[in-house]
Amino acid sequence: MDESKPVVVGVDGSDQSIEALREGKIMADLMNAPLMAVAAWQWPAASGEIPELVGYDPEQEARQRLDGTLAEAFGDEPPASLQTVVQKGQPAQVLTELSKGARMLVVGSRGRGGFRGLLLGSVSSAVGAHAACPVLIMHGRTE
Repeated sequence: MDESKPVVVGVDGSDQSIEALREGKIMADLMNAPLMAVAAWQWPAASGEIPELVGYDPEQEARQRLDGTLAEAFGDEPPASLQTVVQKGQPAQVLTELSKGARMLVVGSRGRGGFRGLLLGSVSSAVGAHAACPVLIMHGRTE
């Protein structure tokens, strides 16, 4: 088993990504692998205003969302092996690319932008179909 390959977890700030982080830590511990939390960002489609000129910083927003989700998942005690990545790109593409060097990929079944009632969101569906490693899709707590 290649212990240098991380368990990669997609993080978007949703409740399901918090659960994905917690489960990702369990899987990383079981595999003696590092845990990598990933937040992807991209510029929104321009609607008349250029985002750079109005002070909007999607990369900073993604970093804050990632930090907040890590705090929700782990409190003041993040895993010692935790790595964080904030990367520009569409989430499914970023996670699929990172899956090439991962032991496992963990995502929530629906993120912040999902339509209620759908079994899988677009990101979880895409990575489930195209990842280069095993994928665990979290459907939330069953309690």
